Amino acid sequence: MSNLHLVIGNKNYSSWSLRPWMALTMAGIPFRETVIPLDTPETARLIAAHSGAGRVPVLHHGRHTIWESLAIMEYLAELFPEKHLWPKAMVARALARAVSHEMHAGFAALRSACPMNLRRAVKPVPLNEAVLRDVARIEELWRLCRGRFGKGGRFLFGRFSIADAMFAPVVSRFRTYAIEVTDESRAYMEAVMNTEAFGQWRAAALQEVWTVPADEVD
Repeated sequence: MSNLHLVIGNKNYSSWSLRPWMALTMAGIPFRETVIPLDTPETARLIAAHSGAGRVPVLHHGRHTIWESLAIMEYLAELFPEKHLWPKAMVARALARAVSHEMHAGFAALRSACPMNLRRAVKPVPLNEAVLRDVARIEELWRLCRGRFGKGGRFLFGRFSIADAMFAPVVSRFRTYAIEVTDESRAYMEAVMNTEAFGQWRAAALQEVWTVPADEVD
């Protein structure tokens, strides 16, 4: 059994959990997982058993504990350099890190208006100017990465990388809320959604019975 143990939240809602889970799965790295239901009376206690930060995801590796999605994936990239979770070329790798950190720190309007909810029926919601600016910026980043470094495959830097894992929840949001995007963006979204890993995550999410009212915008 793998000595990597990933602790995550509900697959239907936990966008931050999806990111390292996608990276591990797409790279073919064995791990075991524990799912902690979010927004229940027991959630805080269950998460506290794994991390003092009080949030998921958390990665246990032997005696080591790493929390926070991007830190987990950086750790995995160093632990498994042969998996090339970041692009090989220095400039491409720098851009991949830049867009990943921008995703990590920004796009609050989109997150608030369109929480990840894979069980929700696909239909639009009203989008204010701040959300539309977020959508436009994300599409700009996708065009930049695909235009400069994506020629070798269907993902942002050709082959799947941490950058794609960071944007996977956005792909799901764009689909769930029927957000209009360019054909180029749609092709990238389909590349992510058609991976076996995303399909596995979504199938598990659809089987969950837990509900987080704050993420049910309807």
